[in-house]
Amino acid sequence: MTPDELTAVGLQLEVDGPVATITLDRPAVRNAQTPQMWTALARLGDELPEQVRVVVVTGTGETFSAGLDRSVLDPTNPEGVGALLTATDAEGADQIGEWQRGFTWLRDPRIVSIAKVRGYAIGAGFQLALSCDLRITSEDAKFSMKESALGLVPDLTGTKPLVESVGYSRALEICATARVVLADEALRIGLTQSVHPADELDEAVATLVQGLTAPMDGVVPETKALLQGAADRSLDEQRQLEREAQIRRFRAVAAALLG
Repeated sequence: MTPDELTAVGLQLEVDGPVATITLDRPAVRNAQTPQMWTALARLGDELPEQVRVVVVTGTGETFSAGLDRSVLDPTNPEGVGALLTATDAEGADQIGEWQRGFTWLRDPRIVSIAKVRGYAIGAGFQLALSCDLRITSEDAKFSMKESALGLVPDLTGTKPLVESVGYSRALEICATARVVLADEALRIGLTQSVHPADELDEAVATLVQGLTAPMDGVVPETKALLQGAADRSLDEQRQLEREAQIRRFRAVAAALLG
């Protein structure tokens, strides 16, 4: 996508070698999201340069994302979700599936994705953060799955990583009550990997990015692929995948040593 196309939907992209930074850039509405933004995020995933190994997702200003732009809930808004009301169930589900693609590519084993969260991560903002492999937050971060307060359910792929992070019972309580989870609790229950003073957040993420890009090409993607789904595999299945991955790594290391 061109910079102008990204600007039109409230996004910025910066690629610096192996690191891509995606910034939600709608500060006037606290980086609220739209279907057009989700479609653009999916395109960014499709078009990501091959050299990118780490993707950082963040928001302009003091808010990660206030969630869904309420204007898109207006049934008369042609760029909103009103089209779902006149679609068949199958057509509506397919459309939501296309929007979900803006979130699912962040799990691709080829990259490690990091949500750098300041301030509010509400609804769709919470789900975008959950779509990332890692969440690094400031002390003022606030998470809320606000959908139930609107009579809706989380549908942007956030439910699975939420359960994986905090367990079924806690995930149900967070979603059903739409309450706010503050940064200290998020760290305690496993929603975030670390919490930092606001003026130290950039440095903390930069240090993490450096650590993730330091290993030889291929090591982190192989490791991510091994860990994804490990909990659902038998020990024998996991051992087999470890063996296959290690053979590939031994060959890659040998090739590098031989020049």
